[in-house]
Amino acid sequence: MKNRTGRSLAARVRAWRPGRKTAIRVALALTLLVLAPVVAAGSVLRASYAGSPAADAVTRGRDAIWLGHAWLDGRRGPADIAALKRNLAGTGMRDLYIHAGPLEHDGTLPASAYPDARRMIGILHRELPGIRIQAWLGDKLVRPGEGSGGLRLDSAQARAAVVESARQVMRAGFEGVHLDVEPVRTGDRDFLALLDALHPAVRSAGGVLSVAAQQIDPVPAMHAAARFVGSPKWWTQRYFAQVARRTDQIAVMSYDTALPIESLYGGYVARQTELALQVTPAGTDLLMGLPFYHTDDIGHHGHAETAAAAVRGARLGLTREDRDRKRFGLALYVDFAATDDDWRAYRNGWGARG
Repeated sequence: MKNRTGRSLAARVRAWRPGRKTAIRVALALTLLVLAPVVAAGSVLRASYAGSPAADAVTRGRDAIWLGHAWLDGRRGPADIAALKRNLAGTGMRDLYIHAGPLEHDGTLPASAYPDARRMIGILHRELPGIRIQAWLGDKLVRPGEGSGGLRLDSAQARAAVVESARQVMRAGFEGVHLDVEPVRTGDRDFLALLDALHPAVRSAGGVLSVAAQQIDPVPAMHAAARFVGSPKWWTQRYFAQVARRTDQIAVMSYDTALPIESLYGGYVARQTELALQVTPAGTDLLMGLPFYHTDDIGHHGHAETAAAAVRGARLGLTREDRDRKRFGLALYVDFAATDDDWRAYRNGWGARG
């Protein structure tokens, strides 16, 4: 069969084949372009999990745990307090972040959100001497054009309201404010402006300001991939340092990594620990987040993101980067999802006594 120009179908197919091969080559090149950094990143993370942590890379007595809202609304009783006391005995636990929010989208906080606070704070101080209790405050952040379903930090009025909410919980008996607003995009100047106002307000009330921080870009390939899909997941090291300088304590949310293998996750935590240690001021407590929950979804694989891997990763990072640093600890997320195995991994891996 011939077309109107007299060329046979076979000839036309032969003429088309080189173009098809070129398309295949281009597709293959693009695939390799995407996969090569991922494979390289995997190699880096596996290497980060290799070796042995130093024997003295253990608790410094500056750990923290996130506690759910049930501790402030009357649902927790004597049995829960006794269980918490047993789990914390002999550990380096210093701070309890008790959920006292969430903040309203305008930055305010109704007193009805934490009705049992003063009584519970008194009980916990009696049962857990030396423990510091911080009010965990947070909300979803939205940017201009994203609607009204969250807190707008570009609003000076909203930022002022958050500062007043912090003063409010300090008057209720808390000894600090733990701020967890998400997602904060790297370079966000409005978030820094909030911290510039919030830190002195909390300090003047006799408390400490703690911040839940997003992860640091571990390798350039991951950051590039995040930009491609529009994810605000990672901060640059420079921005992390800017946040850390404005706080008394910074807790890295080093979980929800989507990594499918325990060794990769442990290496990731080791890498995060090293990067954070490099830029956290000597006077700021640095805490690495420990997963005490077991959901399975695209962002978190419970069989990979284990408490044991996170503890070992944090110890490896501490060993390599700043073995003698004292202002360092682990932050456990979250009490109501923790299992006995999680507590065992924390206690045994991080050097609990007894």
